[in-house]
Amino acid sequence: MNITNLNPDTDIGASSWLVEMDNHRILLDAGMHPKREGREAAPQFSKTGTHDVDAIAISHCHHDHVGALPLACRHFPKAHVLMTELSYLLVERVLHNSVNVMTRQRDELGIKDYPLYTHDELDEIAPLFQGFKYNRAIEWGAFHKARAGVPSPTLEFFDAGHTLGSAGILLRGKKETMFFTGDVCFHDQTLLKSARFEDVKADVMIMETTRGNRAVAEGFTRDKEIERLVEAIHAAQKRKGCVLIPSFALGRTQEILAMLALLMREGKLKKQPIYIGGLGRVFTEIYDIEAHRVHRSHSALQLNEALQLVVLEKGQADSMKLSGGKIFVITAGMMSENTAAHDLAKRMIGDERQSIFFVGYADPDSPAGRLKAAKLDETFVFSPSAGRVTKKCDVQEFDLTAHANREDLMEFVGRVSPRAILLGHGDEPARNWFAAQINERWPKIKVIQPQPAKLVTV
Repeated sequence: MNITNLNPDTDIGASSWLVEMDNHRILLDAGMHPKREGREAAPQFSKTGTHDVDAIAISHCHHDHVGALPLACRHFPKAHVLMTELSYLLVERVLHNSVNVMTRQRDELGIKDYPLYTHDELDEIAPLFQGFKYNRAIEWGAFHKARAGVPSPTLEFFDAGHTLGSAGILLRGKKETMFFTGDVCFHDQTLLKSARFEDVKADVMIMETTRGNRAVAEGFTRDKEIERLVEAIHAAQKRKGCVLIPSFALGRTQEILAMLALLMREGKLKKQPIYIGGLGRVFTEIYDIEAHRVHRSHSALQLNEALQLVVLEKGQADSMKLSGGKIFVITAGMMSENTAAHDLAKRMIGDERQSIFFVGYADPDSPAGRLKAAKLDETFVFSPSAGRVTKKCDVQEFDLTAHANREDLMEFVGRVSPRAILLGHGDEPARNWFAAQINERWPKIKVIQPQPAKLVTV
């Protein structure tokens, strides 16, 4: 089995892995690197040799896992694209939004490469997309190989519990198996229940390591963290300021909205409008529509009915009054420039009445990461467009992650007991923690930290 990491860097970036098994080739994910721009953000498809791939399989529809899918289809024109049924409902909306974002960045930031693909191109490749149920064996090999008597390996999606439609991917060949975790969550969130990876066994595993550098604090519980958030919201509203919770439009937004809806239902928060972004509203409606088909809690909870959701209009984040205890659950989670979260934060940072609460991962080099790292009253560069700002507002972090804690991932490694494990989707300290722990507990497992575009034979 040959595996190549196509991420242009070794950190959390453009998730994409080329796997060669039984004379077949499959691409797992085709993401875009969130800290790079233009073509440098895409996976290194040109390093895959002259052969085509038989199929492309997508673990879930976050941008760092699916944002370069049209480029992958362009580079591998004979490949069909496989994903879960729920991802199938999301993928075109995600990619069309990416075209809009890239077009705006071309005009505002002068990135000449953008857009890397067009709306018309997306419409042309959409017939290649296929959605499948979880826990169904799928033959993914090319048809011409099957006619020539070369049996196809199979693929099976396992519910990863990370976001709507997320999956781990199990490849079965004639003699060997390989499992790709994608992004996985082994604890229940407010809506989505934990991953269903109980029956997974594999000879080789590719595993995410996002939280490898973060231990779970002694005595931590999710319920206690939610209680702490409620107290922080009450304190912010007592100051007559506002609360900004920057969230990814898909997944984080719906989990936070569900939590707020339940807290309002229980009387722990007052009922009030919740301000969200347009894309967050679209995905929230899909969460509501598909609630009956998802392994989740509160399947009868319809967010659009339980909450008074107000979609921010274009430019409204720059002009509306920041008073009266308003709550914003706004894209983007890392406060990228030219997003409502960035524009609101720019106005709130220097005002001690305001609060910004983080509920998920923020890259240290993003505006969100720089804000989190700054000390109170410190002046720092928030972003190139915002320039230098002085941190006066209340900034807190609440551990409501959709990624597996490192201890849970280690337990999973022990259950799968692969002969080799490739560590990815994490920064160097996170990967090194996992490598050291696996070597200590299971010295017979070969641990590999693959470098970009370097073929690994396992």
